[in-house]
Amino acid sequence: MPRTEAVARRTYGGRSAADRKAERRERLLEAGLHLFGNEGYATSSIEKLCTHAGVSTRNFYEEFNSREDLLIALHARANERSFRAVLAAFADNADAGLAERFELAVRTFIHTMASDARLARIAYVEMIGVSNSVEKHRMAWRARWWDMMVAEADRAVLRGEAQARDFRLPALAVIASVNELVHHYSLNRGRITLDEVIAEVVRFAVAAVTAP
Repeated sequence: MPRTEAVARRTYGGRSAADRKAERRERLLEAGLHLFGNEGYATSSIEKLCTHAGVSTRNFYEEFNSREDLLIALHARANERSFRAVLAAFADNADAGLAERFELAVRTFIHTMASDARLARIAYVEMIGVSNSVEKHRMAWRARWWDMMVAEADRAVLRGEAQARDFRLPALAVIASVNELVHHYSLNRGRITLDEVIAEVVRFAVAAVTAP
């Protein structure tokens, strides 16, 4: 058996090397969520992240090339989870009208991105202006949500719920309003309700698509 395969299969305390590696990665992701989301990205050094996660700096660099990579991983995980959940909600409600589908999408998105104030801070504050690579990642995710919004508007046209036109600018405006309201909600829970935020976004989104 090759030495590398033997090392990969080696177990300690009933756990394989792969299991321990995955566990360290999860601890680093949790450390990033805690420190970036509470203290801010700029003040959270790799040493602080490793101390919080209980891993060595060598372990950190086995998982991530930099703090930026950890920040991107946190943002990507949340968006991927939310994106899949919205697609599943659409699939389960294929015959629903425009307003109902928008409500499903917004509710699902907010439950993912604003249920944890730390994640909302990372997504809407700490991600901004970090570097070109982080901004490129953020814009790529915005483009995926943008395409989804345009596709929903085009679907509304086919259903006779809207008039055909170029929906790219309205879709971008809706995405911007969702992001701002999600951030606002994450900072003001207790003073505003999730249902209030969802209702406001849905009113704006439907109006943006159905306006002549």
